[in-house]
Amino acid sequence: MMHSSLYAPVFGTVADAIESIIAGVPPSREHAAKSPEIAARALARKAATRAAALPPGFFGMLTVLPDLIAIWRIQAQMVSDIAGLYGKDMQLTRTHMLYCLFRHAASHLTRDFVVRAGERFVIRQLSGGALRSVLTGIGINVTQRIAGTAASRWLPVIGAAAVATYAYFDTLQVAKTAISMLATPALEIDQPEAQAEGEHRLASSEDQGAGSNRVALPVRKQKRG
Repeated sequence: MMHSSLYAPVFGTVADAIESIIAGVPPSREHAAKSPEIAARALARKAATRAAALPPGFFGMLTVLPDLIAIWRIQAQMVSDIAGLYGKDMQLTRTHMLYCLFRHAASHLTRDFVVRAGERFVIRQLSGGALRSVLTGIGINVTQRIAGTAASRWLPVIGAAAVATYAYFDTLQVAKTAISMLATPALEIDQPEAQAEGEHRLASSEDQGAGSNRVALPVRKQKRG
């Protein structure tokens, strides 16, 4: 069992790395597709293969982190591209990205700001303090998960295979979460913090009439021709 005190300095480092990944959502390279789920699954397989092909580092916990950052960047671009296939890329926020990247690894933390209600996902935008708290929790979770991977680096062949396998299947899990979220008819935002950051949203007439802070993510129409 890993001693948390031993890896405590790493928690903040991992949290900082995650924060840097989600700070700027990468622009999508894809346009709205007629069959977005099929296109998204094909895109996910390509991204997973690319993540698995990354050359591993050397030894130890801190040298596993650069590998993870590279994997997370590939995954973040993949999420943005999947959003493009669904015509929702212009509305993607750091909270959406955080949920997609880590829902499968830290579901007990992400459910604090993402709730599925029927066919709707309600996403609560996080303040700076709340975001940092979630990032720290995810940092602890990720550090515990990769402790074994770091130890396996002392056996280079096994270590490289372990990282490649982790990267491939972790990327597919991220894609699965993104597809599930983006395929919902109504993806909504509570307390739209992102408006203060210059991101434009359209409020539904129903919510406006009720005086609610909830707004729906608009879907960009497919390009024809």
